[in-house]
Amino acid sequence: MASSTRREWTGLAGWLLAAFAAAAIGERASVNAASFYAQLVRPAWAPPGWLFGPVWTVLYLMMAVAAWLVWRERGRAGARTALSLWVVQLTANALWSWLFFAWRRGALALGEVVLLWVLVALTTAAFWRIRPLAGVLLLPYLLWVGFATALTFAVWRLNPGLLG
Repeated sequence: MASSTRREWTGLAGWLLAAFAAAAIGERASVNAASFYAQLVRPAWAPPGWLFGPVWTVLYLMMAVAAWLVWRERGRAGARTALSLWVVQLTANALWSWLFFAWRRGALALGEVVLLWVLVALTTAAFWRIRPLAGVLLLPYLLWVGFATALTFAVWRLNPGLLG
């Protein structure tokens, strides 16, 4: 029993580590994000810069717990594919910050965030089939990436000189 419990907690720690490692990689690209974001012309519906950190922290936590729930069902059909999708979308998630903040490539960031939304949608559906709660945990992330897609498009169009 103790070995099984330890394995479960170790698994959760692993998924948390993976999610927050991706966050740290994105954060490296976002070192000057606050000052850059303040320079940008933004639509009236754009959130304040301080909101992104808390929102992403909660989303990464939910993403990790969702992956852990699916990992616990590793014997079920599709679990390996679902977790592979999770890793791919997590990689795409980290890349967006580099494209937008570090390299200031608006069009590429837009294309990439659209791809990210598709990957998150596929991951959500795959998780839902294996463990519905895991799919539910990814829904806020899917909505946020949809919002981020619209915001990326708007900011890119409003700032051609800064996001060329």
